[in-house]
Amino acid sequence: MVFPENIGPYLSIDEKKGSIVGIFSGTKVEPIINQLLKIPGSKRAKVKEIFLDMANSMKTIAQKCFPKAMQVTDRFHVQKLALEALQDIRINHRWDAIDLENEQIKQARLKGKSFKPQEFDNGDTRKLLLARSRYLLYKAPNNWTENQHARAKILFDEYPDIKTAFNLVQGLRTIFNTSTSIEVAYTKLAHWYNDVEKTGFKAFGTIVNTITINYRSILNYFINRSINASAESFNAKIKAFRAQFRGVKNVEFFLFRLTTIFA
Repeated sequence: MVFPENIGPYLSIDEKKGSIVGIFSGTKVEPIINQLLKIPGSKRAKVKEIFLDMANSMKTIAQKCFPKAMQVTDRFHVQKLALEALQDIRINHRWDAIDLENEQIKQARLKGKSFKPQEFDNGDTRKLLLARSRYLLYKAPNNWTENQHARAKILFDEYPDIKTAFNLVQGLRTIFNTSTSIEVAYTKLAHWYNDVEKTGFKAFGTIVNTITINYRSILNYFINRSINASAESFNAKIKAFRAQFRGVKNVEFFLFRLTTIFA
């Protein structure tokens, strides 16, 4: 289930494969449940897996309409939480760097002097270093360019906490990539929890709590290692299509056009 803004969840169900295809207007639970329950129970019983984010509303819909289906939390939603926590640490440091530079400029003016910020070996100032490091933190080190390798080295030397948070993100990604069973994944996640607790990072502590609450559906990923890529791809097409018209006024007509073009 995917949620384009102000459109509603996209549900893909193919009878032969045990899946259904449909787009719903709105994201309220009851109207969606009412529509899904119109599908014969024999067909809904064919659905084996449902991919969803960690919203309680989606769990309710899945449980009510597809009680026999296994709920699987999309791995990329979990990894996204970790990436957001990492970026939050970087952003906090960037605001501190901006405040420091503004104060230095102010003091220089009071003394009638010009201010020139310190530059690192790659030509970045502290403020630019933190701004330009945004995209490299989303990628694994083996995908970095030469310039990103140089920038990352400076960033991690100057901010060890960002390096620690980056390693946590990479560790979580490795768990999803290499774990071969639920048991292995469960053990590795437990060790990852311990690493998070040692850092004391508040943002990552929030992730641990979220994963703990949803651990069953997260671990279900390791049964078939299925992903939600096709639905996410369709979601991206919907957003791109909507962006061409700078929003949607007539939702009903918009849904008609979507089904005509993409169905």
